[in-house]
Amino acid sequence: MRDISYPPIIWTAKTAFRLLGQHFQMSGTEHVPREGGVLLAFNHIGYLDFIYGGLAANPSGRLVRFMAKKEVFDHAVGGPVMRSMRHIPVDRGEGLASFHAAVEDLRGGEAVGIFPEATISRSFEIKELKTGAVRIAAAAGVPLLPVTLWGTQRIFTKDHPRDFSRGTTIGIRVGEPLHPTGVDPVAETAELRAALTSLLDETIAAYPAEEQAPGSWWLPARLGGSAPTPEEAERLDAEEKRDRAARRAAKRQG
Repeated sequence: MRDISYPPIIWTAKTAFRLLGQHFQMSGTEHVPREGGVLLAFNHIGYLDFIYGGLAANPSGRLVRFMAKKEVFDHAVGGPVMRSMRHIPVDRGEGLASFHAAVEDLRGGEAVGIFPEATISRSFEIKELKTGAVRIAAAAGVPLLPVTLWGTQRIFTKDHPRDFSRGTTIGIRVGEPLHPTGVDPVAETAELRAALTSLLDETIAAYPAEEQAPGSWWLPARLGGSAPTPEEAERLDAEEKRDRAARRAAKRQG
């Protein structure tokens, strides 16, 4: 099927990146095969990760079909755009349909993107991962590539105002492929998490020091930043989940 909307959207995004004077540190993109199914597993630190994440496959000439929560597809404007780009809606309450859709796309030779943390990491560390990524890759018989993003949280993330200041650096690093078998999804997910953690440390270490001063809110606490620790972030996530449930309950009652 010919992609009509995806290429011009990429062109528009790249134009926006240039207008914003953004710099890109990209490495490991040669690990993305030029053809055949491949699953890219990204860390999740900001709301724009899927826009920047697609650049990881750009040097190989690939278009990434991202798995995203179905609420995005319900949006009057965003929904049609997402569907035109053949992204994959994910119903967190019933994920079987998205699992099969991703496997089908991968078997058909597509590049698929997934965020195995499921939600944005407030600590900017790698959270506990869902097993879906390794199970999908194993079922489709395709390589699984860990990919880390850095700098996207500075633009638009949870608990902070949007900041489209010029000159932000975006780090994108692709790791060597993993080959899950599905025999032990928990152990293979732990392997993926270890790979993402190591890759993220490398991405942060390579980031321009002048843009990442000690105490920066977007830098993990263990590296001298003022971001919440993973434990604090987990507490904030739990509070957010409770507040969201309370709002839904109040809406039903009202």
